[in-house]
Amino acid sequence: MFRPVSTTLGVCCIGYAALNAFAEAGSAVSDDALSLNRAVKGVIKSAEGSQALFGNKAAALSQLNLLACESEEQNWDGYGSSGMNPLARQNTENFVRALPDSIPIPEFGVEPDGSISLDWIKSKHLMFSLSIGPSDRIAFAWLDGTDSGHAVARFDQRIIPMRILDGIQATLRDESATVRAA
Repeated sequence: MFRPVSTTLGVCCIGYAALNAFAEAGSAVSDDALSLNRAVKGVIKSAEGSQALFGNKAAALSQLNLLACESEEQNWDGYGSSGMNPLARQNTENFVRALPDSIPIPEFGVEPDGSISLDWIKSKHLMFSLSIGPSDRIAFAWLDGTDSGHAVARFDQRIIPMRILDGIQATLRDESATVRAA
């Protein structure tokens, strides 16, 4: 018999990635399945709000929520910009959740089309930036003083593409941030 998942301790025992899989919409429609889905979503929300359990990612998701509130309406910046796209916000939240704990949280910004930019800036000559929109494609670019480039990668909402992780880590290590474009 199933027992309800009701404490954040479940995050530690079951595993965060496994809980996220349960929280996604599935094809089950029984009362038990819907109840389990609601319970798991509650555990995840509770864990993500805890600095102790979710670390800097909790603060990053809070920053993203604040930015969403500030830019929810059309022309929020006075220059005709679109509000933050809800799908872009969800994709960005999933990206932040998927970031390895060793990677610092980026700076967030809302782009004129409603996409969200994530920037890791070491200096004015060393940076990595990506743009997350409503699709599964992430555009990214880097600058390392002597080299620059840009590319696009697909994000499956769970695992960050290795060429994006490599570029972020290279930028943070002050090494050449050259990233494979293909």
